[in-house]
Amino acid sequence: MDLSVVFLGTGGSVPTARRATACVLIRAGGARVLVDCGEGAQRQMINSTGLVQVDDIYITHFHADHYLGLPGLLKTYDLMERQAPLRIVGPRGLHDLFEALRRIFGRLRYEVELVELEPGERIEHDGFEMGAFAVEHRMKALGYAYVEPERPGRFDVEAARGLGIKDERDFGRLQRGEAVAVDGSEVRPDQVLGDPRPGRKVVITGDTAPYEMTRVAAHAAQLLIHDGTFAVEEYARAAETGHSTARDAAQLASDAEAHMLAIVHVSSRYNVSAVLGEARDVFPNTVAPRDFDLVEIPFPERGEPELIHEGAKQRPEPQAEPVPKTTVD
Repeated sequence: MDLSVVFLGTGGSVPTARRATACVLIRAGGARVLVDCGEGAQRQMINSTGLVQVDDIYITHFHADHYLGLPGLLKTYDLMERQAPLRIVGPRGLHDLFEALRRIFGRLRYEVELVELEPGERIEHDGFEMGAFAVEHRMKALGYAYVEPERPGRFDVEAARGLGIKDERDFGRLQRGEAVAVDGSEVRPDQVLGDPRPGRKVVITGDTAPYEMTRVAAHAAQLLIHDGTFAVEEYARAAETGHSTARDAAQLASDAEAHMLAIVHVSSRYNVSAVLGEARDVFPNTVAPRDFDLVEIPFPERGEPELIHEGAKQRPEPQAEPVPKTTVD
């Protein structure tokens, strides 16, 4: 299935004219998963992909720049007469946050399921799972790892035919792990399948200081999206506030043997290019996405992740239904 990551908000805790606050969209086949929902998230969608009907929203922690877009998005879905249920996931305290936000968005006519996760817990999706891991911030916070299962090895058609398999339906049985009988003998899947192939992994930290559990979660990830708030000169400030320098993030990506590092949440006090340079000194395949950039992630055997500038605008979502005409501002 196709896998891409859309950067809807890449800025620090204060939005700027060019960068909104934290918001990342994972598009995996037909699934749409939002990680964090910063202020103006729906406007960012409208200005790029189109308004996305997400299936799940994962919140990393409860600092306002990571959830202030929730009330508007939830209410807009209601005005558009959304029917599909929506699952919202976050650390312990999510129920309390939702009760406070309910005063803003009011009653919703579609089902909302709230799930509080602890580190090590995971939620199964069709074709992947989202696992929570601990990060180091000033409050209860989680990172999330999108992980696909291992896939069967490549099917060797010639080997199968050489073993007497003629019916293509038996090809499918072998690929599903079933043995097939041929002229009184048995052909096993391991005789016609190559080594298992790894799935893909995308890891999103939210706000965090460098942390060992991130390195573990991000091992061999195709894409690690990591806090890069500060430059090296403010290392002490990063440690004090539970954030990372861009170089910290790069060292962690190197230690984790990640394929690509995307630094986000860079403070607006910096020229992003300078901070990016500090990271690339340690981990050359580091990018600093702008809002509406997209990273396309092929299967490992087909190539490396690729950053596409303004890719979200080039690859929009199917048009959403318009707001009913009876709705007034």
